[in-house]
Amino acid sequence: MSFVRKYSVVMNKQFKRINRWVAAVVFAISAVTYLATIEPTASFWDCGEFIASSYKLEVGHPPGNPVFQIIARVFTLFGDSSKAAMLVNAMSALCSAFTILLLYLSIVHLCRRAYAKKDEAQWELMDIVKVCAAGVVGALAYCWSDTFWFSAVEGEVYAMSSLATALVFWAMLRWEEDFGKPYANRWIILIMFIMGLSIGVHLLNLLAIPALGLIYYYKTHEGKTTTKGAIYSFLISCVIL
Repeated sequence: MSFVRKYSVVMNKQFKRINRWVAAVVFAISAVTYLATIEPTASFWDCGEFIASSYKLEVGHPPGNPVFQIIARVFTLFGDSSKAAMLVNAMSALCSAFTILLLYLSIVHLCRRAYAKKDEAQWELMDIVKVCAAGVVGALAYCWSDTFWFSAVEGEVYAMSSLATALVFWAMLRWEEDFGKPYANRWIILIMFIMGLSIGVHLLNLLAIPALGLIYYYKTHEGKTTTKGAIYSFLISCVIL
C-alpha cells in the first residue's frame, strides 16, 4: 500500500509538472502567433472607434464598453499617440493568448474526467502525454482558426470578452474539482465578479451561464442525475440568462 501511495504521489507531481510546462508552451505559441500578426493600425470597422475612444476615454457606441476602454487606455500609456492603435491591438493579442491557455487547461480537465483510466494513481507517462496532447490539439486548433485569429489581432472587444468567457468556465471547473472542500465557493464568487466586469466589455460572456448551470447540476447531483433534471437545469439557466 505504501508503494502504491508513493507511486500515486509521484505520478500526480509528474502530471502537474508536465501540464504546467505544456500550458506555458501553448501560451507562448499563441502569444507569438498573435503578436507577430497584429494589425499595425486599425481595421476598417469598429476598431478605429474603439481605439480612439479608449485613447481619449470618450463615449463609444451603445451599449458601451468602459472596462475595455480603461484597460486599453493603460496599454496606450506604453507609447506615444502614433503607437496607440498597435498597443490596443497588442492587448487583444495577449487577451487571446490567455484565452487559448485557459482553453487548454479546460480541455485537460475534461479529458481527465473522461479518460478510460479514471484512477490517476494508475496512470503511466503515456497516459499523461495523451491527456496533454488532447489539450494541445484542441487549444491550437482554436488558436489558428480563422474566426478567432481574426479578432485576436485587432482592437475589438471580442478578444477580451472571449478571455472573460474562458476564465469563468475554467473557474467553474475549478469549483467542480474543489467541491466539498473548504472555501470552494470562492470560485463562484470569482465567476460573479468576472461576469459583472465583462458586461463592461461585451454581453457575450453571459452566454456561458447555461454551461455553468449544467456543471453545477451534474456536480451537486453526482450519481443521481436524470435527463429530466438536466433539462430543467438547462431551462433554469436560460431563464437566468
